Amino acid sequence: MAAFRKEARKPRHTTRHDAWMLLDGGFAKRSCTVLDLSSGGARVKLADIGPLGSRLTLALTGDVRKVTHCRLIWRKDTIIGVEFLERT
Repeated sequence: MAAFRKEARKPRHTTRHDAWMLLDGGFAKRSCTVLDLSSGGARVKLADIGPLGSRLTLALTGDVRKVTHCRLIWRKDTIIGVEFLERT
């Protein structure tokens, strides 16, 4: 019988940081709040419920030229979990 080991979770830091989810290639912004962060991802509360793709762009500051590309990992109501892919 094969034994499966869950990957160790990276330490998360609780926060309440306003951010923006960029949609349609950056032409639309959706307000959100980052609830916690780790070096590999974040838990994010969306301001409104709407369709999301599997690839997202997160702007942690008002300067949308500095963004983090993410992959949607899970979703429960208005809260999502994302994995960081690339920062620009």
